[in-house]
Amino acid sequence: MALVRELLAEIGEDPDREGLVETPRRLVQTLEFLTSGYHADQEKLFSEARFTQKTTSMIIVKDIEVYSLCEHHMLPFFGRCHIGYIPKGRVFGVSKLARLVDMYARRLQLQERLTEQVSQAIMDCIDAKGVGVMIEARHLCMMMRGVQKQNSMLVTSSLRGVFHNDPATRQEFLSLIGRPQA
Repeated sequence: MALVRELLAEIGEDPDREGLVETPRRLVQTLEFLTSGYHADQEKLFSEARFTQKTTSMIIVKDIEVYSLCEHHMLPFFGRCHIGYIPKGRVFGVSKLARLVDMYARRLQLQERLTEQVSQAIMDCIDAKGVGVMIEARHLCMMMRGVQKQNSMLVTSSLRGVFHNDPATRQEFLSLIGRPQA
């Protein structure tokens, strides 16, 4: 908390001003929550959430809300994550995919890395036939500073297995998440 008080003084504020007295404590608590993904355990997350299910159908969870902090400026980025996978006999409890996204998003991040981490974790955890992950996000570091482009959105995707190798599977995923292939 002393560092936050020092930072407030460094930018020209009075850390003893009424509105700022509790700010150091609140900021520390906020950063602990926003970076709690460093302390999460992926194996524990999935330990009771993988189920035997004989299906070869594509499973999709779309519009998962994503909130993270850009590692370059520590400003938020936020948007939606879409996940699709084709299992090989094992499926996830549906809420676990959203929790997986949160686990990796609650770290200092690059959207590109976040997309890859989610995709790779799904492949590793159930040995899926294929995985597709797409994240569409707005970055406050682009909106509030620098180029100040309010309507810009970064789109990243990670395609593994049949999502990467089979154009028809990729097209089905994009179509089902509402993003037709160009």
